[in-house]
Amino acid sequence: MSTKISIVGLVLVALSLTSAQNDSDFLYGYFPDDFEWGFATASYQIEGGWNEDGKGENIWDEFTHRNPSPIKDNSTGDVACDSYHKYLEDVELLKNTGVNFYRFSISWSRIQPDGTNRTFNQAGIDYYNNLINALIANGIEPMVTLYHWDLPQALQAVGGWPNETIVQHFENYARVAYSYFGDRVKQWITFNEAFVVCQQGYGDGVHAPGIASPVQSYDCAHNVLKSHALAYRLYEREFKERQQGVCGITIDSGYYEPEDPTNPAHVEAAERAQTFKHGWYAFPIFFGDYPAVMRELIDLKSASEGLLESRLPSFDAYWSQQLNGSWDFLGLNHYTTELVVPENRTDPGWRGDQNTRTYQPEEWPASASVWLKVVPWGFRKLLNWIKNTYNNPLLLVTENGFSDTDAEGVNDQRRVDYYRDYTNNMLKAINLDGCNVKKYTAWSLMDNFEWAEGYTERFGVHYVNYTDPARPRTPKNSQRFLKQLFADNGFPPQ
Repeated sequence: MSTKISIVGLVLVALSLTSAQNDSDFLYGYFPDDFEWGFATASYQIEGGWNEDGKGENIWDEFTHRNPSPIKDNSTGDVACDSYHKYLEDVELLKNTGVNFYRFSISWSRIQPDGTNRTFNQAGIDYYNNLINALIANGIEPMVTLYHWDLPQALQAVGGWPNETIVQHFENYARVAYSYFGDRVKQWITFNEAFVVCQQGYGDGVHAPGIASPVQSYDCAHNVLKSHALAYRLYEREFKERQQGVCGITIDSGYYEPEDPTNPAHVEAAERAQTFKHGWYAFPIFFGDYPAVMRELIDLKSASEGLLESRLPSFDAYWSQQLNGSWDFLGLNHYTTELVVPENRTDPGWRGDQNTRTYQPEEWPASASVWLKVVPWGFRKLLNWIKNTYNNPLLLVTENGFSDTDAEGVNDQRRVDYYRDYTNNMLKAINLDGCNVKKYTAWSLMDNFEWAEGYTERFGVHYVNYTDPARPRTPKNSQRFLKQLFADNGFPPQ
């Protein structure tokens, strides 16, 4: 009987594979046997305990405590989800959902309060040791991000990421993390979404540290990439053989679709937008230098503005060699898609430099975030773009998720639909297109502090009651959906 059932199942899968050539067709089938599922969070967004047990101030502590507040609801991450005290409850949520791994970040200033080797905080080491040990005891693999936006304020006081001295400090910090946690942590991510760190923090000024400069965003990116290279090479040289782990970086990107796919100028503009976004960070890591289109346009525009040197810095031979190949895997955070048209622009900075304009049609389904429209087919196209651009690298989806508001509570059907349709397009990319994707990480395990939007937007599959000092977590419908998806490892034929 079981043989008959399995044969019928295989036939149904085969039929669904052949019929699912259109993006609108739902693909029934399974992910590879070695595919893994998990959730992600970030230290500042969930931990709280902002000034407890020797932790130093970070740029988000400073930013959210400004008066007037730059945060939409005037809130802070001082308590957030209180995971500093409730991490065992978080581990239980993960276990109950049936994950393979948990991606979380270390707060740099919790273990090095001023961001340098001059300071060391054992209580911070103990906290992350306890979390890691609890995860492993429950059969959950830790995946650790070294930097998820919360720079020690003492380093920002001397220039932050645009100051090249930070590169050595980051390598020193990475050494501490590898030394204390690497015996159990086998998956390391150096940076999360450096684009957001640099463009929104130092280019637009809407995130901490709140600096708006068309030059500093490029200097920030340059030093982040150097820091990644040193942290990767350090692991490769001193820890990898003994600890048997892997190290990579997470780069965020939407998909950029030409408004008119039949117009060569639109197609070229979309490729340019994609390269300016994802390639800004990935090209140096895969090829040793910035994309040629960025170099050409930014150099030209810098000269036309009368600048003595380009806003886009250059890597010398040493740094190009350090960067080239500094990956064991590529992490991808993806949420949405934009349409692109060419446009000659004179505004200095990352957006104007690429000579494009992007937008999202009003009719695309919305979320609570103004930037996040629901466009599942863009996910599959982006996975294929990465496959074709970087020779199909080992890819881990390290974030993907949907925002709503407090009003939807636990009945979050739109999030269920989002996860269903996005993961199904990922299944198509893997099973039909041959994309080398091995992990999927949902954002997020629970509602948390959503940066400049405060607590006005919720991304979690567990509802957090922020008015209750105990910060209780309640499963949403999306948690039940993902629990079944993880258990099934896909979409069983109907």
